[in-house]
Amino acid sequence: MSPETSDGGGAEAARLREALARFDEANAADPNRELVDGAEQPREFVYARRMTATLDNFAPEAPEAVRLAVRCQHIRRWTVPRDTYPEGRDGYRRWRTDLARFHAETAAEILRAVGYGDDTVARVGALLRKERLKADPEVQLLEDVACLVFLRHYLPAFAARHDDAKLVDILGKTWRKMSARGRAAALALDFEPRVSVLVSQAAGAG
Repeated sequence: MSPETSDGGGAEAARLREALARFDEANAADPNRELVDGAEQPREFVYARRMTATLDNFAPEAPEAVRLAVRCQHIRRWTVPRDTYPEGRDGYRRWRTDLARFHAETAAEILRAVGYGDDTVARVGALLRKERLKADPEVQLLEDVACLVFLRHYLPAFAARHDDAKLVDILGKTWRKMSARGRAAALALDFEPRVSVLVSQAAGAG
């Protein structure tokens, strides 16, 4: 039996709590702020907490590796700015690929520091890199959670800045990333009337 699986449930729970706390500590250094309940908080710290809350509601049975991955999906994201890459689709794809690798490497350092073994470190890395999306149920679960967080928490502000055509395009891309279960959860969200109509259009087209 490996050291990672030989300790008791109490030690495993403590290790998980420590990993999540260190992820939060890393994200609390984000200089960008978001107003939440009247107080400014670090943006990526807020995002990570929303990811965990959404996973708890959407899939409370999720395995530990997924719980770790949702909390660190954007870990220290602000340190790899989009504007350091070329404009256009190719530049965007390079940025996203490099970000996923960076998140996996940053998370791996923390996971090893709190006692996780190679298997968990590798699994969390694969999740963060979205390897075998659509084929791997746990990768798909992570993607569903990310899409639900976007739709619930970030779509309203995004919608205020863009016209209907742009929104339908973005929503269509989001819809195609999601599983049937994720789409059902999305349709149950409480959207403002304009966004609700556009979500329905994207769902019908998808």
